Amino acid sequence: MEAMIERCAGLDVHQETVVACVLFGPLDKKPKTSIETFSTTTTGLLALSDWLSTLQVSDVVMESTGVYWKPIWNILEGSFHLVLANARHVKNVPGRKTDVKDAEWLAKLLRCGLIESNFVPPEDIRDLRDLTRYRKKLIHHRTSEQNRIHKILQDANIKLTSVLSDIFGVSGRRILEAILNGEKIETDGLRKMVDWRTKASITDIAHAINGRIRRHHRDMLRYHWEHMGYLEQTIEELEKQIDQLLSPYRKEVELLDGIPGVNKAAAATFIAEMGVDMSVFKSAKHLASWAGVSPGNYESAGKKKRVKPHKEIKL
Repeated sequence: MEAMIERCAGLDVHQETVVACVLFGPLDKKPKTSIETFSTTTTGLLALSDWLSTLQVSDVVMESTGVYWKPIWNILEGSFHLVLANARHVKNVPGRKTDVKDAEWLAKLLRCGLIESNFVPPEDIRDLRDLTRYRKKLIHHRTSEQNRIHKILQDANIKLTSVLSDIFGVSGRRILEAILNGEKIETDGLRKMVDWRTKASITDIAHAINGRIRRHHRDMLRYHWEHMGYLEQTIEELEKQIDQLLSPYRKEVELLDGIPGVNKAAAATFIAEMGVDMSVFKSAKHLASWAGVSPGNYESAGKKKRVKPHKEIKL
């Protein structure tokens, strides 16, 4: 294989250690090898950076191993041309699996230009990605708590969902809070709780909340209600942070928001996952493939077989 990089390094990353192999020398000759092992503490990674700089390394490759590659990337970013390799694409020959061999194998592939880097967005986009993904998780947890509240209401024979389209709207929340507090809901009090836009009659709502609720039901409702409130407060704080990180990208958000079916929350997710610099993708087809929305090729013996779109691992 023809060499393309004079001085490069391969890193085999683990939780506590990172094995570094540097290949250097003229492109037309067999390269020299230097191998060292460093700790993944900040002190160890700074020593790794100094060692690579001493050997005048220009390119560094590592596998996307869980989250262990991230601290190394953060330390080396800006000092070297970093390449993040998909572990499935750079597997070593079976029977040659050691940390040193893995680092050397990565360095050899990089020296010959055989590794295509995964997309790693800039630091501010990575921060935005963490926030949008966490927001998505919290929204799922909030939905789970709402489903649990619905389950307990059914167990207590309270049929709010039969008369209210959303029991977590303005009217539903007022009624649920009264039930949690053990209040005796009279018709006049119920009329004050129900919003004027509610289609159901006061009589139907009164019949729906006339259940057989026990203290156990109230205790369980309170646990889920308080947790749901905490999740909603956290989601609100996350959205404020997301809005702050999006301030440099207002123009991009407005353009994405103009697409039918895309709101500001979805626009934030698009920017967090893809960034705003589309030059990192070779073409629109390449972007679609990276996003996992285009099918792959599976042809054998002249026959093309069906294959589902493959979802790439997002970092």
